[in-house]
Amino acid sequence: MAATNARIPSRVPRISYVGLILTPLFWAGNAVVARGTVDSIPPLSMAFWRWVIALAILLPFGLPGLLRHRQIIRQRLGSMLALATFSVGAFNSLLYLAATTTTATNIALINATIPIFIALMAWLLLGDRTRPIQALGIALALLGILTVVARGDVSVLTGLQAQPGDLIMVAAVFSWGLFSVLLRRQAVPLPALTFLTTQILLGALVILPFYLADLFLFSGGFDVNGRTIPPLLYFAVFPGILAYAFWNHGVHAVGPSKAAIFMYLTPVFASILAGIFLNESLGLFHVVGGLLILSGLLLATRAGRPTAPTRKPG
Repeated sequence: MAATNARIPSRVPRISYVGLILTPLFWAGNAVVARGTVDSIPPLSMAFWRWVIALAILLPFGLPGLLRHRQIIRQRLGSMLALATFSVGAFNSLLYLAATTTTATNIALINATIPIFIALMAWLLLGDRTRPIQALGIALALLGILTVVARGDVSVLTGLQAQPGDLIMVAAVFSWGLFSVLLRRQAVPLPALTFLTTQILLGALVILPFYLADLFLFSGGFDVNGRTIPPLLYFAVFPGILAYAFWNHGVHAVGPSKAAIFMYLTPVFASILAGIFLNESLGLFHVVGGLLILSGLLLATRAGRPTAPTRKPG
């Protein structure tokens, strides 16, 4: 559809805001459902089959674009493989691995710092200028992460007793920050649906050898039954396909700066859902760390530069 200068009807922004509220709800659900089912589905199985199911749903719609743009995909295969590795391949695999040893609330709090890691990686790798207020925001958010990881006890850090899951989740958001910076540096001229389908296809191939190694050497897989199928469908449809669609529509309708604010709802939703379904309780360190992270995010995004990714598999 060609772009026009016609005034957008008032109902479109309202629909966009609903989508932007549902997106962090789905992302929060991703952490909560992963934490609740990680004993039934191994993390790498969770990541691999999530994307296989999502690909099966998308392929009938995305295949024409893959065929139509196959020359671009072939020419930019190296760049697209790198992007798929750090996003589809690494991000959720690490998130699900983190869920084995940390809480859904911690996962969501650390996940909320993605804009900070994007700004940090853009400064380190692209030389983006960082205003003092942004630097202060980054420092506050990182202090918030340390508060959550240390559970409010400095000796946890000095004694290297942090939960492995918290550190794995830091690696996950670092991976997403690297993906977002590479996306700016190595932009691939593809329509959104074609890009997403290609990324999921390549990302699933990246996960495949790790999944097979885990399947035959460690976990032995999982039982396909009424307890394991619904979580996999949720992962594929809600934080994957729908969150992606809602997020990109919202960014287009209200702008990336306003859309980025809605990411801050993810830990709020996660703490509520985790309390209801997993009986997780909030500690003082969650409140202090969350306030530091929120303050840092607000300061770091005041400059008006969009720090939220416009393509997020979730």
